[in-house]
Amino acid sequence: MRSYGFESRSGHNFFLRLILMKKILYITLALLIVAPIQARKPRHVLVIAIDGLSTEGLKQAKTPRIDAYLDEAMYTFTSRNVIPSVTLPNWTSHLTGSGPERHGVLNNKWTRQTAELDAVSKDEDGYYPSIFKVLKEEVEDIQVGYYWDWEPLINSMNPRYMDEKNFDKNEDYARNCQKAFDFMTANWEQPTFVFLYTVGVDHAGHKNGWMSKSYIQAIEKVDATIGTLFDRMQENEMYDDSYIIFMTDHGGINKGHGGYSDAEMRIPFAIKGPHIRPGEIPQQHFTVNTAPIIARIFRAETPDVWAGRCNIRIR
Repeated sequence: MRSYGFESRSGHNFFLRLILMKKILYITLALLIVAPIQARKPRHVLVIAIDGLSTEGLKQAKTPRIDAYLDEAMYTFTSRNVIPSVTLPNWTSHLTGSGPERHGVLNNKWTRQTAELDAVSKDEDGYYPSIFKVLKEEVEDIQVGYYWDWEPLINSMNPRYMDEKNFDKNEDYARNCQKAFDFMTANWEQPTFVFLYTVGVDHAGHKNGWMSKSYIQAIEKVDATIGTLFDRMQENEMYDDSYIIFMTDHGGINKGHGGYSDAEMRIPFAIKGPHIRPGEIPQQHFTVNTAPIIARIFRAETPDVWAGRCNIRIR
């Protein structure tokens, strides 16, 4: 009996299906191999911390490098800080996901020995739990750097959770930027968290007034220094793979701050990094969200006592 080629066509289809199944198997195996490698890729966070930078000052100053960064970032110019609008309580709130009613830091003179309000939770050294503690305890092999130039800034943070720290008494922001860059470069094969702070803008505000000519010039000087740091990161293929957070603690009015005006309490915040969609943060942002955002980047759990939450989508 004639087969009219049905058997041969059936055999041909069988081999086609077999080839297709093999291709699917190879692709599946490749994904199973590549996905864990990508998941293990170390994450890097750099915090650019500018003391005393008001929204109005940032908008008026000529800041081409910060502007270019903001084009790639999720940002807001109306982040709400905590009361009182002074330095140490607000940086503490950024880095502990909590307000003064929880961490107990009420003013710039705070120390563990002179605290007026007891923190609701403390580590064995007497410090409220910070993002530094969370990361060092939960993220394997993470390297943490802390660079600052206003001496009391570190008083509310436990230094045992920092692998490198440098206080520059001469307020040389460029030098601290170089140290931070060197630290990131040396530890690039591991997860890194770097906090890089400058007080120069705040000091210009206190000396000559917020929105004065010298205050605006101080912002522009910081912009140029940040630009140099970003250039070095780009040259070394570090910029695109880093989460970069840009933030401040308060604005100011006349030659001071500490009150409740928009000029003091409405401040900029931004974050850029892998898979961060550029554009304005749609909901109200609060500075107590900073530490939870950083924890989410590193897939770390946050302490129950923290008040902030991660309001940025992190993959």
